[in-house]
Amino acid sequence: MTRLPEGLRKHGETRVFDETSVPAKLLDLHDTKPGVWGRLVVEQGALDYIVPGPPETCERISAGEFGVIEPTVVHRVGLCGPVRFRVEFLSMP
Repeated sequence: MTRLPEGLRKHGETRVFDETSVPAKLLDLHDTKPGVWGRLVVEQGALDYIVPGPPETCERISAGEFGVIEPTVVHRVGLCGPVRFRVEFLSMP
């Protein structure tokens, strides 16, 4: 699992999504801007964090855990049942 660099500061976050309200954009391939990291926080259930590769990687993130989204890395999320999650955005001050 990738770790967040020391010194990042949170500068925003999405609202909490569930399996019925997740925007289609998050289910399709997308990325963050240069210098912007994401913390994919799962509050309930589980979610797959998918990087198409090659090789494709898939990390299952369960309630109470978070995944790390690296700047400019193309990725998407995959639903695997009922879930509540949000994305926090961080960067260097």
